[in-house]
Amino acid sequence: MRVFSGSSNPDLAKKIARKLQAKLGKVELSCFANGETRVWVKEDISNGKAVVVQSFSYPPDEHLIEFCLIVDALKRLGVKKITAVIPWLGYCVQDRVFRPGEPLSSKVIAKILQTTKISRIITLDLHNQVIEGFFDLPFTELFGTYTIIDYLKEKGVILDTIVSPDVGALKKSNLFSESFNQPLVVINKKRDLKSGKVSIVSVSGEVKGKKVLITDDFISTGGTLIQTAKFLKSKGVKRIYACATHHFYAQGVQEKIEKSPLDMLYVTDTIQKPKDKKYKKLKIISVAGLIAETIRKYK
Repeated sequence: MRVFSGSSNPDLAKKIARKLQAKLGKVELSCFANGETRVWVKEDISNGKAVVVQSFSYPPDEHLIEFCLIVDALKRLGVKKITAVIPWLGYCVQDRVFRPGEPLSSKVIAKILQTTKISRIITLDLHNQVIEGFFDLPFTELFGTYTIIDYLKEKGVILDTIVSPDVGALKKSNLFSESFNQPLVVINKKRDLKSGKVSIVSVSGEVKGKKVLITDDFISTGGTLIQTAKFLKSKGVKRIYACATHHFYAQGVQEKIEKSPLDMLYVTDTIQKPKDKKYKKLKIISVAGLIAETIRKYK
């Protein structure tokens, strides 16, 4: 078995290869003069097995095409079984049609991926589990939540209360509440019908003097997280931690988080942090071990 990486998350691919004690395959990635992606797999791997690691993070369309071309190149080399590790399955948030004339984007991506004839998909923390039904091939969803929980316990992080930033995050928040045997509170919000602006009106329990953890699936603009942190601080919270499986690292978002009342943000490495950036309030926890263990199970 060999592990191949696209350009989106080579650091995670290296960690997975080390965990599997497998060789990291050589892939040359470049572009033609017209901007089209060019892929060259520089390995002799006929009749073997391969793992392709690629998050569909920014720019998602580019990373999707790159992934499809790597898989096709491996197939043409005679690889019999290809496991696709897509830590962040791009377009998974677009899981429904809101207005006439819109596509069901996540289903379109599922169809594209299945044309590559991969053997299995391994991903983490989908926005909606209904997406698994869009695939007609073996599909495994892992949960970075448990990796974060294990890390926090190992480091002895003390928590008094778990905070769900909205009703939609209750499922993840409940896991933390049960794991740490601590109460769960929910942030209550209202939306202005004219402007569409969302504001926090209350919290469902007592938080003054507490050490709290805000839980969520992913961080995009950081607006919800920062708004929640500011509100909790105004209520006398002692320390504010937050966690999410996916961090998109959209431009300027982590910089805003660094200036917020948040004390620390815990995320996994499903999406690679920009190499030239260093942040004091960011701790990245690797899911390489979790992914490698799953690959071994199905190899």
